[in-house]
Amino acid sequence: MFAPIPDRYLIPLMALIVAVASVLPLGSIDMIGAGLLDEAGSYDLGAAGLVLLALGAIAFGIAFRMSPGASGLLLAIGSILIGWALVQRVWAGLRFDGSIGLWLLLAIIVYSAWQGMARLAQQSYVVARLLVPLLFGGLLVYLWEVLTVGFDVPAVLLPAPSQIAQVVIANSDILRIDFHQTFIKAVIPGYFMGCAIGFLVAVAIDRSDFLQRGLLPICGAISAMPIVGIAPIMVMWFGFDWHSKAAVVVIMTFFPMMVNTLAGLQSAGAMERDLMRSYAATYPQTLLKLRLPGALPFVFNALKLNSTLALIGAIVAEFFGTPIQGMGFRISTEVASMDIDMVWATIAVAAVAGSLSYGLLALLERAATFWHPSQRGIG
Repeated sequence: MFAPIPDRYLIPLMALIVAVASVLPLGSIDMIGAGLLDEAGSYDLGAAGLVLLALGAIAFGIAFRMSPGASGLLLAIGSILIGWALVQRVWAGLRFDGSIGLWLLLAIIVYSAWQGMARLAQQSYVVARLLVPLLFGGLLVYLWEVLTVGFDVPAVLLPAPSQIAQVVIANSDILRIDFHQTFIKAVIPGYFMGCAIGFLVAVAIDRSDFLQRGLLPICGAISAMPIVGIAPIMVMWFGFDWHSKAAVVVIMTFFPMMVNTLAGLQSAGAMERDLMRSYAATYPQTLLKLRLPGALPFVFNALKLNSTLALIGAIVAEFFGTPIQGMGFRISTEVASMDIDMVWATIAVAAVAGSLSYGLLALLERAATFWHPSQRGIG
């Protein structure tokens, strides 16, 4: 359904649609109808529109000789240029009224970006594969920005990304202290302890039938306990500082690591296990040379899953008692005072931290399990 269509059909059609959408009204500025190519103060939007039309003409001229990677990059650049022209109009005061010109222009931005990403995703070189998630994330943020500002969505409901970025910059010192309290002090220690304990318990359960039948159900029951019930208990046990939040993180990350590691250890095939027995290999030798390497993809799945669970657990735990700092503390206090911009700024910092953690673990997984079938074909 979303497969790339031939350039000889796509690019001329897109150039025509851009030309039509450029002359249609998108909304109004000070109650006066305005379109994409109307001048607006210091913004030279007429020149931007001409660049877009020239891009369509150039693409039409070379469409029959472009490689998929080149056409994908051209489509991505085209969507960025069209989007930049539109967001300039929005920042200059354009407010949408739901006209057909707006939806036509947004549709061509989304579709050209989608087609560009579809082509780039087929390439084997690293730069193209890195561009795909960047373009996809940028497209979502862009639509968020244009629609919230263009339709005058109240900031108390949903602030624009540019507004959130301004709050982050203006309150960088406070957010840095909160990040240190939550992520550095609570998330990282709790994450490593929870993952390590879960891994060791999985190895023990795999070794002992007694533990597999007796301990595994208990671990499942512990993981089913709600975090809103565990967090106050941990605060009473370990105090209001980061220790209680780290304890919550340990509980949240323990079970996913144990279950995934156990599944990985048991994934070794019967033929491989028989081969190790034919060599008179001991259990430690079989574990180190066969079962643990085969379990690495499962372990990394748990590590990536826990990278987000740990941050969520620490933030929620801070709702139930913490020093006057921390991401959870900041969210709860700012919500009470209706400072929603600061709440979103804290959420943005947490989202970036979680995404970077997940990305780092994905890179480590690729380096450690390059031999696994799941990594084949990844450039």
